[in-house]
Amino acid sequence: MLTSIRGLTAATLFAGTAFVATPALAADDNAVEGDILNVEMAAAELVAADAPAADVALDTGAITMTRVAQPVEAEVASQMGGESGFEISGNVALVTDYRFRGVSFSDGDFALQGGIDVAHSSGFYVGTWASSISGGSPYGELELDVYGGWSGDISEGISFDIGLLYYIYPTGDVPGFDSDYFEPYASISGDLGPVNATLGVAYAWDQASLGSQDNFYIYTDFETAIPNTPISLTAHLGYTDGVFATKASGKSFDWGVGASWAVTDSLSLGFNYVDTEGPSFEDFTDAGFFFTLGYSM
Repeated sequence: MLTSIRGLTAATLFAGTAFVATPALAADDNAVEGDILNVEMAAAELVAADAPAADVALDTGAITMTRVAQPVEAEVASQMGGESGFEISGNVALVTDYRFRGVSFSDGDFALQGGIDVAHSSGFYVGTWASSISGGSPYGELELDVYGGWSGDISEGISFDIGLLYYIYPTGDVPGFDSDYFEPYASISGDLGPVNATLGVAYAWDQASLGSQDNFYIYTDFETAIPNTPISLTAHLGYTDGVFATKASGKSFDWGVGASWAVTDSLSLGFNYVDTEGPSFEDFTDAGFFFTLGYSM
């Protein structure tokens, strides 16, 4: 659901002037040297007089020297802004069912999703992500997530991500019902041979919207690419201890496997199987195969 981004390394651009000399053929070496000296003196006089930033041509007959000015134009200014260290990215997706930790939030129906992230080269980022849901009167038809954190490499081949997520349900219409809650999260990722592995945790402390209960979630994800193909394979295993568990005991596992096809650098197709422990309720906690059409920018 969340996206970690690397910002661009900040850089500074300088604008200056350059001199290009084009000597012509001369029969007398002494004459050429005299002409060069005269040109240098003339150029020095122009610089001292603070000549305007424009192309100035000095013609001594045998030699022509041009002073080339390089003003900061709009396109250069735009490049400077792009290299300030910030990067903006976005994503949209159409899914056949919005499954969150094994549970359907869209009542088994299609869901439209999308998000925007702003990241800095220092590793700090903020973002928002939204999805259509079928939450009834208490939660409404929209989930809006707002988050911020830090992500970066902590050693060679090992990355770390930590942040705070705020779940908002702005279209709920039950007076006095508190549906929104906070959840801090953290994860560590690295490569195990050809497989990228992630171990993550999330903890929502006691909040009114959770019935004054808490929830602890720990998970691991694996992803590997099939060599010389645009296909990637994924596997997921999660464990819930708290109010979001799908078993009466308050503890449950969820799991899934999937495959994705990178149609282009931005467009992808995904296919996943998802299941969870506990009673199987149709379009809620039942196992199933689901598809995703995603586009990233």
